[in-house]
Amino acid sequence: MKSIEWLHNSICFLDQTELPLNEVYIETSEISILAEAIRTLKVRGAPLLGIASAYGLLLGTQKEIHSSKEIFIQAFENSANLIASTRPTAKNLFWALERMRNIVRLNSSGDPKTLFDKLKSEAIIIHEEDRAMCEAMGKFGSELIPNGVKILTHCNTGALATGGIGTAFGVILTAHNSGKHISVFADETRPLLQGARLTMWEFQKAGIPATLITDNAAAWTIKTKKIDLIIVGADRIAKNGDTANKIGTYNLAVLAKEHNIPFYVAAPTSTIDNSIQTGEDIQIEERNSSEVVSGFGKQVAPNNILVFNPAFDVTPNHLISAIITERGVLRSPFSDSVARVVKQ
Repeated sequence: MKSIEWLHNSICFLDQTELPLNEVYIETSEISILAEAIRTLKVRGAPLLGIASAYGLLLGTQKEIHSSKEIFIQAFENSANLIASTRPTAKNLFWALERMRNIVRLNSSGDPKTLFDKLKSEAIIIHEEDRAMCEAMGKFGSELIPNGVKILTHCNTGALATGGIGTAFGVILTAHNSGKHISVFADETRPLLQGARLTMWEFQKAGIPATLITDNAAAWTIKTKKIDLIIVGADRIAKNGDTANKIGTYNLAVLAKEHNIPFYVAAPTSTIDNSIQTGEDIQIEERNSSEVVSGFGKQVAPNNILVFNPAFDVTPNHLISAIITERGVLRSPFSDSVARVVKQ
């Protein structure tokens, strides 16, 4: 199953809003369609957004490879600005755009066709690198997963959200494939139910024993089902290890502290934002109220009410047991361990 794929002059991606009942793929050569797909969560997941962003710049520039360099560069910048406007919190999106911008800077003397070919090569490298990073995170993280444990996870962190086997999901999958007997509880992840619709779908396909719970049941599940550890992904990590992830993650970190169980974050180093000191500097996306009051076509709240719908929250570093990256497992003090892997 490929969440996204570059074809000859178009991309093909899985429409995640159609899951779990329908597997619908969309093929397009238009950057506007991809940008809207990112904005509406047809394409989602921090690492996958980085891959999609890089491919999006190809869509936005390929029609100008026979134009002047000035027109090509303008098309590139317009495309980058369009993609950057879609989702503000996920670091990988901006990280990939910057990598592509650097290709343009380093090859400014080249003609548009040469520039496009180099951009295409870089986009494919970004995709392949993410696949390799997922494998590495899986191996490092699986060493933290004892045999016979019960795991709680939140939102979606598998192949649907990445270019490979996933981040937190990849750790669980690697542990499972190594022969460890594990069972998983997955939060539904309100309001868009990524855990119910996507994560449970992926667990089912992988043959990993998993139980769906409502977000409100997390505390009682930890207490009564004797959850051994919690593992989640991340959309942006500050220099001090504060971590932004899907709304509801902070709740779980507090619960892990209260119940004295490990709280792990799995994310590639591309998710680390070396420009911000703490989580207080992370911009949190707030989404439309319709997702809360009338999700999936059924209105569940009165008209004309106030709604607060943050898509993410920030978990402070003192609640995090370890951050699993493709370069190893980071532990406190995170300011030091994060700095070390960023320099590698």
